Amino acid sequence: MVKQPVSVNGVVRWKDVGLADQAKSEQRERKMVVLRHEIGDVLRDVRQRQGRTLREVSHSARVSLGYLSEVERGQKEASSELLSSICSALDVPLSSMLREVSDRVAVAEGVAVPDTVPQEFSQRYGRDLERDLNAELTNELSTGLLSGAR
Repeated sequence: MVKQPVSVNGVVRWKDVGLADQAKSEQRERKMVVLRHEIGDVLRDVRQRQGRTLREVSHSARVSLGYLSEVERGQKEASSELLSSICSALDVPLSSMLREVSDRVAVAEGVAVPDTVPQEFSQRYGRDLERDLNAELTNELSTGLLSGAR
């Protein structure tokens, strides 16, 4: 960080210049993420990957064709009930769709998205995956060896 003189109305003040200024300007330059746009994009991507039409999905979800189109284009905020209905019609868990939206928002914000569950998280909230996998592997190997010996 470097101090640099800055004149404001004839008064000279010293201002820190360096990485902090770059970070502030990057934050100002970042585009605001609109959640309804990201949700719409994910829903459209899922539907198109399945090769389905708006009409098919709107019929299955019991949502008007026009409204579903507006949701996909990010023009309408979808309620949780509506999102659940659309995800059911697409045969995709709501949590998976929201995870994809979350990942896209994180990328737009410049936040690193981990590929795996962090070790601290799994130790604190989940089971010990390494121990469980080793136990399963040992069990499968012993079962396989016993059945192969017969």
